[in-house]
Amino acid sequence: MSFVSHLECARCGARHDARQLHNLCHCGSPLLVRYHLDLVAAHLRPDMLVGRPASLWRYHELLPLDDPAHAVTLGEGWTPVLPLARLGKALGLPGLSLKDEGLNPTGTFKARGAAVGVSRARELGVREFAMPTAGNAGGAWAAYGARAGMRAHIVMPVDAPAINVREALAAGADVRLVRGLISDAGRIVARAVARHGWFDASTLKEPYRIEGKKTMGLEIAEQTGWNPPDVILYPAGGGVGLIGLWKAFAELRALGWLPERARPRLVAVQAEGCAPLVRAWEQGREESEFWPDAATVASGLRVPKALGDFIVLRAVRETGGTCVAVSDREILDAVERLAREEGLLVCPEGAATLAAAVRLRDMGWLTGDARVLLLNTGSGLKYPEVLPAEAPVLAPDAEL
Repeated sequence: MSFVSHLECARCGARHDARQLHNLCHCGSPLLVRYHLDLVAAHLRPDMLVGRPASLWRYHELLPLDDPAHAVTLGEGWTPVLPLARLGKALGLPGLSLKDEGLNPTGTFKARGAAVGVSRARELGVREFAMPTAGNAGGAWAAYGARAGMRAHIVMPVDAPAINVREALAAGADVRLVRGLISDAGRIVARAVARHGWFDASTLKEPYRIEGKKTMGLEIAEQTGWNPPDVILYPAGGGVGLIGLWKAFAELRALGWLPERARPRLVAVQAEGCAPLVRAWEQGREESEFWPDAATVASGLRVPKALGDFIVLRAVRETGGTCVAVSDREILDAVERLAREEGLLVCPEGAATLAAAVRLRDMGWLTGDARVLLLNTGSGLKYPEVLPAEAPVLAPDAEL
């Protein structure tokens, strides 16, 4: 049974039929999935989740499939929330923890959006799709497309991480590289979609990727005993995950599963070499401007302008959060510190949230009594180029 009501434009509020295939609203803005939450509340209670499979599909009443049997899955979701006791104590943030999305299939949180996006696209009749990507989303959508028997066309910047290119190729995707940014890849995809009639699965150009990312928020709420943290720091490139968190907590409050006061402050973290959301936030604007010459070691943050930037900024504003940028040096130092002090090998994007927490602590925005959650979006194993690789070589008879 599906509890989906309709699709709603995030800008103009126009309603669209959720049983029809859609990309953007007629005004050019992203669409959000809306549910009959009163019916969900009558059908489902939090205690009924106990014993369900440890995957994001445990929340199928709050997901958009008409029939859960159509779910395309590789075992995604239900990643752990880990306390960072040593690091938190050292930083004066004893309530510090991290949700490790690197344990998802394909090694990143992109598996969540791909699982739900591919599942719903297949249910609505899509058999071939195209998308631009900075890297990890391409690998994930290629893998889930293969699982679903769908053909994927992926366009990435030529300097995307090599592992992302290889995993998409391994999954049988048609992969092309462009000498440029993800915005250039997006223009190539737009022309191909118009020419070939493929479904456009670009970030926020289909409504269902958000629903997969939303499950991070549902899990955080359940894993913390329906008492979510005070602050969540999220590395925002396209910002879909932050929008998903905002949407998840709003839906849980509407269901009565969370008290009205349960509004985690959402922090959008970017890199100084590509920080359009931060600049817009600091200037008090409702959307960002294109960031020229974007460059950062965290490839997932190299998004010069996000289609849903106005939604991200709205979510940050409504939750009392903020936007902050950190340097590549701070990001790499945070990668090393999380590995050495907590045994966690995280991606540069995830490490950026630790660097941001340190900055916000120094600014006084974060205080020691706050329960702070870092969202690591991927495994550091997918970024070998940022890890130390030198070690002494010993003779067979050497002594340590």
